[in-house]
Amino acid sequence: MPFQNRVDPAGNICIHPARGEFMGNRGGVLHDTDQQIVRHQKGRAWLVCVTEFKGRRRKLMQPNSYTELFFLDEVTALAAGHRPCFECRRQDALAFAEAMGKSRSEPRLSAPAIDALLAVERKRKPDAPERQVARDALSSLPDGVMIGQGNTHYALLGGRLLPWSFEGYGAPLDADALSGDPVRLATPPLTVAALGHGYRPAFHSRAWKPAT
Repeated sequence: MPFQNRVDPAGNICIHPARGEFMGNRGGVLHDTDQQIVRHQKGRAWLVCVTEFKGRRRKLMQPNSYTELFFLDEVTALAAGHRPCFECRRQDALAFAEAMGKSRSEPRLSAPAIDALLAVERKRKPDAPERQVARDALSSLPDGVMIGQGNTHYALLGGRLLPWSFEGYGAPLDADALSGDPVRLATPPLTVAALGHGYRPAFHSRAWKPAT
């Protein structure tokens, strides 16, 4: 039986056998002594990390140790409200902080500043006005943004929509494949702005890639 430690684009912590290509945490211990998730977060620092770093080995969900979470890819983790770790992904974290600063006409932001901003974003409801996006505005969104319609999520890449699942992405679709239901941003608007100012998140290794 797999642990409840797989994260979907909405930030839900789920049970699923597919581990994904990135891991992370939410600031501390989310599980109890029976290795069951009992809280959604421990702190503001929601990180996305690499699965291998300096040969470190971890046994999952140990007592008094932070809860290891897993994501299909960085695109998924960013949609869920996480940001790159300044230890194991320092160059990416600096690039993200630089892009977020540019989006606000500010210098590169510190990790605590980013965490405080994203903490506010994560409290917004999915149907908040800031999360709504018009169908004709999809083409203006940067690669790596994730949108949701109903219970389905799509990642934007090369002007196409990649249907998301824990196992990977489906074949690319055009925007006209969406239904008439409202479309919302799964990725926090602040992170969308960072993507629009140059940050390039990692897609799953088997995701469709546009022709170059």
